[in-house]
Amino acid sequence: MSDPRQKALGDFLRSRRAQLDPAALAPASGRRRRTPGLRREEVAERAGIGIDWYVRLEQGRDVSPSATTVDALARALCLTEAEHAHLRALAGRGRPRAFVREEVPPTIRRLLGALPQPAYVTGRRWDLLAWNAAAADLFGFDDLPEEERNILLFVLTDPRARGLFGPGWAEEAQRMVAQFRAVHDLAAADPAFTDLLGRLTAGCRSFAEWWDAHEVRGGGAGRKVLHHPRHGRLAYDYATFQATGDPALRLAIYGPGEP
Repeated sequence: MSDPRQKALGDFLRSRRAQLDPAALAPASGRRRRTPGLRREEVAERAGIGIDWYVRLEQGRDVSPSATTVDALARALCLTEAEHAHLRALAGRGRPRAFVREEVPPTIRRLLGALPQPAYVTGRRWDLLAWNAAAADLFGFDDLPEEERNILLFVLTDPRARGLFGPGWAEEAQRMVAQFRAVHDLAAADPAFTDLLGRLTAGCRSFAEWWDAHEVRGGGAGRKVLHHPRHGRLAYDYATFQATGDPALRLAIYGPGEP
């Protein structure tokens, strides 16, 4: 297993197989099921591929499924659109570049500073790279030490974030973990990502459970309700945008939402 992405692919396939309901998808065989979900041979049959070959995929062996096979597996495992895209990315060839903390171009920094709404820029590892005055006021980013400037670390491990999200904190944290999963698995062996996972595990009791669930979600827009210590209850609509010059850079903007 020279490519850690192969292991991530196998782990993801096993997790999605385990969460399926055999009663709804597989014909009754009379055999007692010792583990949840479908059996490997049932997934292979549903996808129209050989069981030995599918086992090699789950074991993280060095095999290269075609696009047609990936699509067949997505149908067999009833994957969502985001999960299908994740499977396709994991099955791709080529190693990701080593992580280097990104730099925000001056033009984007100027645009960010001119926005009246809270806005910030993150990188591939979800590091907080730049933010405007409105975001500093809302989230307190100016007070974060340099080594803590990561949006995942902030939301999952900082007590101020728990207070800010209030009753919705767990739902928001799980959503972010599921979105980050898709990014992490393409760079699983990178020391920068390994270090981040260690810090998240140590700083958030629920993180390991959420991470082991292998949930993957897409989406870069929605609604958030925050409970600010000075401004009270605040509702925002938010959206994220990728920079065309460097797709790793993502701009998040918060606009007033319905109360």
